[in-house]
Amino acid sequence: MQRVMSGGLTVQVGVSVTAGRERRATAAVIAMTMAAGVAGCSDGGLTDGRDAVKLSVSPGDGTASLRPDSAIGIQAQNGTIENVTVSTGGEEVEGDLNADRTGWRSRWTLDPASKYKVTATALGRDGKTQTVTSRFTTAKPKKAMATTVEAPSHKETVGVGMPIILNFDEEVADRAAVERALELRSSKAVEGAWHWFDDQRVVFRTRKYWPRHTQVSFRAHLSGVRFAGGLYGTDDKNLDFRVGDEHIIKASENSHQMWVRVNGRLKRTIPVSMGMGGVRKYITTNGDHLTMDKGSPVIMDSSTVGCGPGCPGYYRQTVYSAVRISDSGEYVHSAPWSVGSQGNSNVSHGCVNISPGNASWFYDLVYRGDPVKITGTARELEPENGWGFWQLDWADWAKGSALKQTLHVGPRGANPVPLSPKTSPAPKPTTSPSSSGGPLTDTAPTSTGTRPAQPG
Repeated sequence: MQRVMSGGLTVQVGVSVTAGRERRATAAVIAMTMAAGVAGCSDGGLTDGRDAVKLSVSPGDGTASLRPDSAIGIQAQNGTIENVTVSTGGEEVEGDLNADRTGWRSRWTLDPASKYKVTATALGRDGKTQTVTSRFTTAKPKKAMATTVEAPSHKETVGVGMPIILNFDEEVADRAAVERALELRSSKAVEGAWHWFDDQRVVFRTRKYWPRHTQVSFRAHLSGVRFAGGLYGTDDKNLDFRVGDEHIIKASENSHQMWVRVNGRLKRTIPVSMGMGGVRKYITTNGDHLTMDKGSPVIMDSSTVGCGPGCPGYYRQTVYSAVRISDSGEYVHSAPWSVGSQGNSNVSHGCVNISPGNASWFYDLVYRGDPVKITGTARELEPENGWGFWQLDWADWAKGSALKQTLHVGPRGANPVPLSPKTSPAPKPTTSPSSSGGPLTDTAPTSTGTRPAQPG
């Protein structure tokens, strides 16, 4: 509660923000207390109307078929805005007052095909108030866009490298409008940026790994966003997730070892066997991977990489304690058949083979989004192979932002920072980066996961 003194007038202002509907809610509640005789302190209490407040609301009362990506605006002349309530279907709508309280604007786009009511009150310099009400209706879109959150899941505990991935079922023409609708908060301060890989996929990645035990809230205010032409969003996406312990996994093809560190301490050194080579698909990819999912059992079928029954080298095998690290068939998994080669030679079809005991321990330990860095191989992981996002350096990652900005994210939200000329994005953003300081840089590698493909 804030107390403002002005010419004998005491105004108490309290602002409450409702998080409800994961969609938007804000209202200002104003109580005014005036000492006796305050109402006209100049000219013996007489006024000529020049100090009376003039309040206007847009859209005006009775407006129909308003575009959902329109904004609600309120302006006050000769006074200040003291109370704004905007509601639809019983839910309040978030908005922001300017610094001198003469203007209010809705923060997010509006729900399509919905009825809205705006009630605003302003206080004039003469000490008198004016209240204005407006009712309007938004248009029904010709077509709705479906959006899915690939990762993370709501209330999931994730690894320190976890990205936020949004996929759209059709091409997005206005990438900037989508980016403006994405809201992030984190309990610990991070720097990050959104990166568009194409017109149907946008990914958020931090510059360095998330600090362990960080709480993150993500709100995609996509209802009413105009993606292209008559194509609009019709619902929001909201999720909260938690970053767990810091798991850093590195594996080296040259030494045939994998090192697992938890919160900075080496927990286990594991003998491995990687891809046998000979052909490209049997070479384990080199670089910064993330764990993507896990299963036990998982059927490894070469048909998923174009080698079906009758093809030379065809295989179909059941493996256990399998953790996926790419989309090209790579897992870290139990391989009892290659225990004799683990720690000394490479005999797999591209996966990282480990013993059943080590695989069970590793499977139980890891979260989705744990970094796995693999070094020493002749095949580089592509940034779009699975979640190979840390393969891009920070400058290249930041260039993928449609708004040409990075974000400083903390408990109060995100503070956009424009890119410097040296890192300003190209007109058509391409791929996503590695972290400068985020991805693993020593000799022990990680791995990436994919759909069932190559048994090790």
